[in-house]
This record gives sequence, structure tokens and C-alpha cells, in this order.
Amino acid sequence: MGKLKAALVAATLALGTTAAQAEEPAKFGFVYVSPIGDAGYTYQHDLGRKAIEEKYGDKIKVSFVESVAEGPDSERVIMNYAKSGYKAVFATSFGYMNPTLKVAKKFPKVAFEHATGYKRAANVNTYLARFYEGRYLVGLVAGKMTKSNVIGYVAAFPIPEVVRGINAFTQGIRAVNPDAQVRVIWTNSWFDPGKEREAADTLIGQGADVLNMHADSPATIQAAEDAGVYAIGYNSDLSKFGPKAHLTASVTNWAPYYVKRVEEVMNGTWKGNQDTWDGLKEDMVQVAPFNDAVPQDVRDLVEKAKADIIAGTLHPFAGPVKDNEGKERIPAGSTMSDGDMLGFNWYVEGVVGKLPN
Repeated sequence: MGKLKAALVAATLALGTTAAQAEEPAKFGFVYVSPIGDAGYTYQHDLGRKAIEEKYGDKIKVSFVESVAEGPDSERVIMNYAKSGYKAVFATSFGYMNPTLKVAKKFPKVAFEHATGYKRAANVNTYLARFYEGRYLVGLVAGKMTKSNVIGYVAAFPIPEVVRGINAFTQGIRAVNPDAQVRVIWTNSWFDPGKEREAADTLIGQGADVLNMHADSPATIQAAEDAGVYAIGYNSDLSKFGPKAHLTASVTNWAPYYVKRVEEVMNGTWKGNQDTWDGLKEDMVQVAPFNDAVPQDVRDLVEKAKADIIAGTLHPFAGPVKDNEGKERIPAGSTMSDGDMLGFNWYVEGVVGKLPN
């Protein structure tokens, strides 16, 4: 009886362990290219992370690593998640694309989600916001608010995503102010407050009285506030960094996408090799509240354009569109395709200078 009792106890313990393991929370990992901070690109992704924690509570365990350099370091972080039994990994920066694909080949049962990339696999999805729609709308504001007709743009890397944003912003400006021009300074970094501030100050010195940015720190907004000029934010509402300067912002809302994908992983319906490109219509792109300095007629103009984009009657790259050397790139009656927009490698009319190689 002693041996039988011991065996029964061991079996009970084993069953208890199995049950406990079955109830362990599903693990999800996030990889961030910059510090989370309290605004900006990574901050918006982290709001999405918090949204899935709020929805699923103790059913999931969510981890993140911030300030992960693109390249080998990101591969290490992504690999560690996969090795540690994570159900899904969200890699949130363009330069994580190839490292994500490399790790995904070794872990075919793990779901990988890559933001802003274009390469997919059986267990790798890509997702992107139609940032350009928001950029066009805030361009309308910039075009109406400038007095000098010089508008500055602090940009990270000359990749299609960033170029597309510069061009959409310029299209919005020129729709209401054909005399305005956009000057761009590249920092070659997603997050470098020092370089961003230096670029912003330089643009102000060149006569820019409205600034925009594609970077992850609020340095551009702070420079505008200090100089007494206007600025437009990106990814987040950055008004707290420049209460007088900040006119509005193009804001990205990742939360619904993250909730959807986590739900699919949890219920076993997640599928790979998918691409998502959502915008104003799906509420992935939003416009921040307006500064009191923005007149009502300008606000109304933005709201009308927003409704038209959602309805499909307005497209930021509907022809005729010329490049900044005068060559017609999109004829009248045509609209730039998604494929062409994803490969944007030229400046529209109104942007000063040449695009770096």
C-alpha cells in the first residue's frame, strides 16, 4: 500500500504540474528602437502593448526591450524571445526586417509581426499605417499658417516611408499655398535629440516659421517653442513640449491592431504572410487636437479633407503630380498606386534639393 500511495501522490503532483503549466500566461514580446519616453513613435507602440495587457490581464505576459539597435542586436533580442517560449514577437522598426525573417526561419511555430517592413513569410506578417494621409492633413495646416513660405522638415533616414511622408505633407501645403517650399535636413537616426535640435535650429535660421519632423524625440517641437515659431508633431500629440508652437500632429494608433493580432494568437486563428496598411478610415491614423492659434476655417478645411480621404474622393497623390525638377510623374486622372508609394524615391514639386542616395 505504501508504494501504491506514493505512486498516487506522484501522479497527482504530476497532474497538478501539468495543469499549472496549461494555465501559464501566453507570452508576447515587443522590440523597440528607441526609449519609450512619454511621446513619439515608440511611445505609441507601447500604448498598444498596454492595451493588450488591459484586455487580457493575467492571461498573458507581455515583455519589451527598448533602445534596441537595428541589426545584430535586434536579432539577439528577437532570438531570445523565440527561445524563451514566446507566442508572438512584435518587431517595431524598419531595420528589424531581415533579423526578424532570419529568426522566424528557425522558429516556425512562433508568430512574428514586423512594423513598416515589406518582406513576409509563412510565420511573418507586416503592418504599416498610412501615415501619408495624416501628413497631407497637417500639411494643409502648415500651408495656411506659414508667413515666410519656408517650412522645415527634420527627417530620419531617406527610405520610402519617410520620403512618402515628406511628399504628402508638401502636397497638403501646396494644395492651399502654391508658393510655399519645404526644406529637409536628414539626421540619419531615428532617435537623436541633439541632431534633431541642431537640424531644427538650422531650418529656423533659414527662415522656416513652421517645422515638421519624422523623428522620435520632441526636440524639433522644443526648438520651435524656444524660437517662437510653429511646429507640427508626429506619432503623438506633442503639445506639452511646445504649448505655443505645436499646431497639431499626425498621430498613430496601433492599439486596435495589437489587440486583434493577440486575440488571433490566443484563439489559434493567427495566419502569417499577411500585410496590413490601414489609415484614417480604420482609425490607425488620427489628427491631434488643434492649437488655439489655428483658425476655424483651417480646422474645417482639415475635417473636410479627412472625410474626403475616408470616402475615397481625395487622394494625396492624385494626378497631375510633378517632381521637384518639373517632370510629370502622375498624370491627370491617375492616382499613385500602393506599390509605387511603397517605393517612393523622388521629391514632389515644392521640396527643395535632391534626395540623398
